[in-house]
Amino acid sequence: MRKTGFVIVFLLLSMLVAGCGSGAPDVDWELNIGGAVNNPLTLSFDDLAKMEQVDLNDILMEKSTGDDVITSWSGVPVAGLFEDAGAPADWSTVTAVAGDGYAIEITRDEMQDAIVALKEGEEWIATADPDHGPIRLVCPHSPGNRWVFQLQEIQINQ
Repeated sequence: MRKTGFVIVFLLLSMLVAGCGSGAPDVDWELNIGGAVNNPLTLSFDDLAKMEQVDLNDILMEKSTGDDVITSWSGVPVAGLFEDAGAPADWSTVTAVAGDGYAIEITRDEMQDAIVALKEGEEWIATADPDHGPIRLVCPHSPGNRWVFQLQEIQINQ
């Protein structure tokens, strides 16, 4: 009887600890950071969800069609990812590539304060907007049509 009680307590504690994670959805997605870097990175969705997140609040999302909106995002600062990848201090642009192959070149000025967003508002993009998720490049100093959803790769250019 004593052994059964121990097993039950162990199982309850295990479930409690497992429930204390980031609460991130289980998503099979990777982000590659390469190009002119010393240490190319491949980060899973789970890796990104476990990193320190920052919030961008009340960001104007200028749309190419429809009305502009004010949005808030949470995610991993791109500057830290570039540092981890060993990007050169004098990089000039990046090429951001989406899962469907769409690619756009973005200037250094546009990338200021950019994040790899995992949440829009309080909701995980992966579950709230799966057509535009699971992650998105949010560049608060550029129009929304230059933000890349389903971000899969960032190539750093010199």
